[in-house]
This record gives sequence, structure tokens and C-alpha cells, in this order.
Amino acid sequence: MIKLKVFTLYFVFSLLIVSYNVKAQDNTKPNIILIMADDLGYETIGANGGSSYKTPEIDRMATNGMRFEHCYAQPLCTPSRVKIMTGIYNVRNYGRFGKLHTSQTTFGHLFKDAGYATCITGKWQLGKDPASPQQAGFEKHCLWQIREGKTDSTGRDNRYPMPTLEIDGNLKTYAETDYGPDIISEYGLDFIEKSHEDGKPFLWYYPMVLTHCPFSATPDSPEWMKDDSTVMTYKGQAHYFEDMVEKMDKIVGEINHKLEELGIQNNTIVIFTGDNGTDTPIVSVLNGREVAGAKGKTTDAGTRVPLIVKWPNTIKANSINENLIDFSDFLPTVCEAASIKVPDNLDIDGHSFFPQLVGEKGDARKWIYCWYSRTGKDSQAKVFARNQQYKLYESGEFYEVPNDDKEKNTFAGEIIYKTDVDVFDTITHIDLGNVNEGITELYINGAKVGKHWYGKAVYSVADFLKKGQNTIEIRYTSVLANYCMSLDNKMTNRWTRTYKKNGKISIGLEGPIKLLHYK
Repeated sequence: MIKLKVFTLYFVFSLLIVSYNVKAQDNTKPNIILIMADDLGYETIGANGGSSYKTPEIDRMATNGMRFEHCYAQPLCTPSRVKIMTGIYNVRNYGRFGKLHTSQTTFGHLFKDAGYATCITGKWQLGKDPASPQQAGFEKHCLWQIREGKTDSTGRDNRYPMPTLEIDGNLKTYAETDYGPDIISEYGLDFIEKSHEDGKPFLWYYPMVLTHCPFSATPDSPEWMKDDSTVMTYKGQAHYFEDMVEKMDKIVGEINHKLEELGIQNNTIVIFTGDNGTDTPIVSVLNGREVAGAKGKTTDAGTRVPLIVKWPNTIKANSINENLIDFSDFLPTVCEAASIKVPDNLDIDGHSFFPQLVGEKGDARKWIYCWYSRTGKDSQAKVFARNQQYKLYESGEFYEVPNDDKEKNTFAGEIIYKTDVDVFDTITHIDLGNVNEGITELYINGAKVGKHWYGKAVYSVADFLKKGQNTIEIRYTSVLANYCMSLDNKMTNRWTRTYKKNGKISIGLEGPIKLLHYK
């Protein structure tokens, strides 16, 4: 009997050890928290040089982690959400505003299949089916705007005070004194704690409702519960944006403090970004200059967003990275961090920046490609490629962004040919040959005749030439040569659009310049 009891105790103890070891083994996989603020541009964060708002918690993340200078989203929320979740350019899988097609594979699916607990909280706006969060790979959710619209029957916005949220499929409207962002973040914090207790690694994707309009008082504002009129209009009152930024920052701090409380901060990667530029009419100060919000536009103020990543003891503290980061890059990055293979058949467009996070050089992007259309229609799309300095639109518009971030003046480039010639009535055209490695502009007597960036360039010049001496200038720019636009012979047809992938366009000037004389 004694031997049987001893054996039984030994057996139970062995099971406990095995169970503990399994949990410990699961916990070697890093947890991932991806926080994406709504309508928050690069210029709003103190660590980036912003001085209009107090963001001490996000600044603390930057001090303890890596801050990126060149992260670019789509100009609007749904296009950015589809892109960040799938790792694919909008030109291939974006259908329409407010919808993520159920055929798409997200990082939620990949992490769930790899044994992670998965949760999404915050703003959904990707389909009205109550099952759509689960269909996107998320086991748990606390979300605004699935079945219900953004306002109730009285026209009141329902995401801030008296919010209407769906929690794991159950629709609930809270009291007027309840604040949506607090309820949402508390749900996420409970998810962290439960996952930790269960010994499961977790992915928490948190697309915030803050700092989207209506700009309104938060529970930390003196006006809280005193003025309800702001949530009865779409924009609210812009002066509350400062309070909303500070509330958003406070929530980020609560997340990091929870990790520290549970002792799992060293095994958790926390990523903070924004889904597009700041909304109008917000004007912020960045490094001493004013930056007007440009949500919905393809300019820097509409697409450049903050990106800060913290992973204690792994990411070098207080580091700054100037590589290009596109929103399609997040999926492969978090998957590589978790040792999850991205299936080849997904054919994603993103490039992992995980090597840069851990101090390696990595394969940094040389360009970013953007296809943006709110409606999903090709005819309304704006298409460009860019690097840190230059930006080239499909239309041929070309900008030197640091010197022209509002894109007011297309960049002419250097003068590579200038001559004074005597011409006669018989000269009608100037032939520059084939332009295939840059943007070429032709000027006659200081007047711009035309611009060409691909193909045969023949200009009609009869209306610009005068009898006698004329000055002919050819201005040429080739700074995006060999990598800017992703074009080659490989064609991939998706969603009735044509996307040319993994190649390059060369830009330049071929052949002699010819003055063509016609009799």
C-alpha cells in the first residue's frame, strides 16, 4: 500500500512536471501585441519630434526599443487594414471600403494555426457578418462596428461614451458614463492575463478606435459628461484631439504595465503604429514646423505613420531605423518573429523587417509601391512608388519629398543638355529617342514643352521656336533607376486588376537627340 501511494505521488508529480514543461516550452514563443491607432500621423509622437501632444508612454517604448523613420500606410483605414492583415498590396485583394474578403488569409489565421491564442479588439469595419472576426482567424474579440453602424438612431456616435460593442458575438450598448476605449482595452488586458495563465503564447491585434473623430472629451478631460454635443457631429471639436492622443498614449502605457506586472515583458513584442495620416483640420508641430493632417491623401502627411517596436533584451534600446517599411511588411515580420512559415501559395508582397529588429542588416526595401483607391475602382486609383527621398506617380508626377512634402512642384532634375541653336521654319519636332531610365523634360526658351518618363519621346515644338537663336534644355532625373516601380514580365491577375511584380523599370535617356526637319 505504501509503495502504491509513493508510485501514485510520483506519477502525479511527473505529470505536473510534464505539464509545466509543455507550458514553459509554449512560452518560449514570443507574444505579439500589434497596436494601430486610428488617424494618427508620424508628426503626433513626441519621440518623432512632435511637440503638440504629450505621449510619454509611447516615447518610453521608443527609449526602450526601436523607432522607425519611414513607415508608410495607405491613406485611409480599410485599405491599410486589409494590407497590414494580409501582407498583400491593395491592387491585388482590396475590393471596397469597409470589407475584408473572407477568402483572404490574415496573420490571425497563421498564428491560430500555429497554436497561438488570437484576439482582436477595437475597430472592425471589415464586414457586417457577426462571424467575420472568427473568419479572419481571431478566436476572441471586442469590437466596434460589426453589425451596427458608426451612429445610433439619433445620429450619436457610438464608439466613445455610451458605446455599442460586440463581444464574442454578443451585441451590447453600455451606459452613458462608460467609455468605449476603456472597455475595449480592459478586454484585451484580460485576454493577456488569461493566455498567460493558460501557458499559451498570444497574438493581440488592437486596431484602436482612438484617435478618430468625432473629436470629443475623454474621461480625463475636465469637460467629460458636461458637453455631449461633440458626439452628435461627425468631426466634433478639434481642440479635443489633444486629449484623445493623451488618452491613447495612456492606454498604451497600461498595456506595457500589464506585461511588466505579469513578468512577461521580455517575451512580448509590442508594436505601435497608425493606420494613416492625421485627419483634418488637425495641425500639429513637428521639429518646429506645422504639419496639417492629410488623411485620405497620398502625400507624406496622409501616409507616413509612427512605428515603434519594443522587445526588451532583444531589440537594442533607443535605436533608430531609417529603412523603408510598408504596411504589407508587418505580416511576414511578426510571422518570422514567431517562427511561423508564411505559405508560398499566399504570394505575399511584404518584406520581413525582423532581421533589423534584432540588429541584423536584413534585406531592406529599396522602394515602396502603393495602389490606392477608396472605392476599389481602377479608374480612381492613385499609384506611386517611392523611396526616402523621391516619389514617382504612375501619371509621371515626380517629387523630391523632403523639399516638397505637400507635392506642389514636380521635380525637374538636372539639366543634361543645353544648347543655343539657330532654327528655321522647317523644324517642327524634337526627338529624344526612347526614355526608359528616368524622367525627361524638354524646355525651349525657358518654356516647358513636355515631360516624358517612359517610351518614345517626340515633341512638337513649332509653337515654341522662334526665328533666330533658341535655347533648348533637356532636364533629366534618374534617381529611381532600376528599382522604383515594380514592373517586369511576370503578370499576376487578381481581382480583375493587373499587377506586375518583382521586377524593375529603368529610367533614362537612350539614343541621340534629334532635331527633325519636315519640308
